[in-house]
Amino acid sequence: MSRARALLVALILSMAACGGEPPDKEMQQAQGAIDAARAAGADVYAGEEFAAAQDALSRAEKAVGARDYRLALDHALDSRQRAQNAAKLAADGMASARVEADRALTAATAAIGALRARLKSADALRLPARTLIAPRQAVADGEQRLQEARAALDRGDYRGAREAAAGANTALIAARTELDAATSAAARRRR
Repeated sequence: MSRARALLVALILSMAACGGEPPDKEMQQAQGAIDAARAAGADVYAGEEFAAAQDALSRAEKAVGARDYRLALDHALDSRQRAQNAAKLAADGMASARVEADRALTAATAAIGALRARLKSADALRLPARTLIAPRQAVADGEQRLQEARAALDRGDYRGAREAAAGANTALIAARTELDAATSAAARRRR
């Protein structure tokens, strides 16, 4: 009987040393925080912290599998905290991305206006039609990209909106530079 009692005491002590019971509640809270962070865009705008939260929850699950409930609790709490941080970072990142997208849209809109003005000047100088084909196509392409950027902005895809608008802006500036060179060359020839 004393040997059975010793085994029972040893089992109880080992369970106490491991934390007693799995931290199911804390792990569910961590998973809920991860889900909320994902919904807030943390996987896009706070990827590093979001991945760390997922990793901590995975480590908690492994610790439960190893019956190290104290370690599992530590990892679950870490996961929840990291997920909450990721959600906050995502809100900041999303706001910043929105501002960048708005700036890129404004710049691309201005670039379209500037290229159109240069095209009017080129028309007044009666440049050859072939010289104006590429800039006119750049305006059409720029308008298409701006439309795509605005649609991305409306969907909340701020990075996609910024990239589309910035790409349009780059192409429009290049077309304006080429048109300015052609206009300058034509003006020099007329002198």
